[in-house]
Amino acid sequence: MRRISIPPRLDWREKADAVGFHFHDMYGEPYWVDDAAYCFELEEIERQIEDPSQELHQMCMDLVGDIVRSEEALDRLAIPAPYHDVVRGSWERGDRHLYGRFDLAYDGAGPAKLLEYNADTPTSVFETAYFQFNWLTDQIALGHLAEDADQYNSLQEHLVEAFGQFSRDRIFHFAAVTDSPEDQGTSVYLMDCAIQAGHRAQFLDIREIGIDQQGRFVDLQNRVIERCFKLYPWEFMLRETYAPYLGGQGAVFVEPAWKAVLSNKGLLPMLWQRHPNHPNLLPSFFVDDPQAHELNDYVIKPLLSREGENVRLFRAGREVASASGNYGAEGHVIQAYAPLFESDAGHAVLGSWIVGDKACALGVREDRSRITANLSRYVPHVILG
Repeated sequence: MRRISIPPRLDWREKADAVGFHFHDMYGEPYWVDDAAYCFELEEIERQIEDPSQELHQMCMDLVGDIVRSEEALDRLAIPAPYHDVVRGSWERGDRHLYGRFDLAYDGAGPAKLLEYNADTPTSVFETAYFQFNWLTDQIALGHLAEDADQYNSLQEHLVEAFGQFSRDRIFHFAAVTDSPEDQGTSVYLMDCAIQAGHRAQFLDIREIGIDQQGRFVDLQNRVIERCFKLYPWEFMLRETYAPYLGGQGAVFVEPAWKAVLSNKGLLPMLWQRHPNHPNLLPSFFVDDPQAHELNDYVIKPLLSREGENVRLFRAGREVASASGNYGAEGHVIQAYAPLFESDAGHAVLGSWIVGDKACALGVREDRSRITANLSRYVPHVILG
C-alpha cells in the first residue's frame, strides 16, 4: 500500500456534475481527490482486505441471532425496549438486507483491523462504485496509468444483482433527507441500480412519508409503501413519533431493522468476546468492563456515533484528538487504538464493501486528523502488480 500523485483530469468537475456527483465539494471543502491514488498489489487486496472482510461479515452474521434473542444484549445496544420485537422479528423473518461497509485500519504492514461496521446507512457508495471506476478508465486512456491497472471494485454489479433478489411485484420507494446532497445522491444512485435490476422506483424525502388510517406508510400520492430503501438510521426511526407503527410495517424497510445490531458500536466488544485475539479485531470493551481500563492507547466511541462524532482518541492515557457532536447519551465502548496508514496527506481509512453477503469493493478516505469525519476526502485506488 502506498499513496502516489497523478495528474488530475482537467475536466473532472464537469464529469462529476454531469453524472449527478454534485457533492464532490462539500461545505466549501474538497471531497473528491483526483490527483492522487492509493496503490495496492493484487495479493495484498485478496489476503489483507477481501478475505478478512468476508470472514468478518460472517462472524457478524453469526452473532446477530444470539443478540436479538437476548433482552440483555439488546439493552446493551441501547435499542429501546418497546422495539426489541421489531428488531427480533426482522431477523427471524429473514428480512433481506442490501449492503454495508467495514471501516478498516491498515498501514500496509500488518493485518487489517476492524474499526466499525457501517451496516445501516453507509455512504460513499456512488464514489466507490461509479466515479472512481471512471477515474481509473480515464487515467488509463490518458496514459497516466498502465493498461493493466485494475481496481478492487465490482460494487455496482453486485448492487444490481442484489436488487434483483427482491421481488418486482411492487414499487420500490427510496427515501432520504434531501437537505443533504450526499444522502440524496447516494439514494438516487441506488435507485438507479434498482431500476437496472428491473424495479419500478419512486424517490421521496423521508419526511414526506405519511401514515394512512390503517396504520400503513404511504407516499405523497397516497400509495401504500410496500418496500422502501431508507438512508435514515434505525436508531432515529425507533425514536420517531411513527415508531409504534413499525411493529406492523417493519418488513417494509431496507436496510432491515436487524441491521440496528450490526451498525452499533456495541457490536465491537461482543465480537471481541466471541473471537478473542482474532487477527482482524481490536480489543474492545463496554466502558464498565474492568478490562477496558487496562488499555494505554485506545479510542472511546459512542454506541451510536456517526461520521466520527464524539470520538476521543488517547495515547499513553492522554487525549490527543477528539471530535464534537451530539452522541454519547446511550453509552460508550472503548477500543484499542490501531494506527492508520499515514502519508504527507494525512491518515487513511479503508472502506471494504459488502453487498448481500459478498465482499466486493474498496474505497479509501483520508483526513488530516486521525478521526475520519464527514469532510474527510475520498481518494481513488488502483491495483498495480
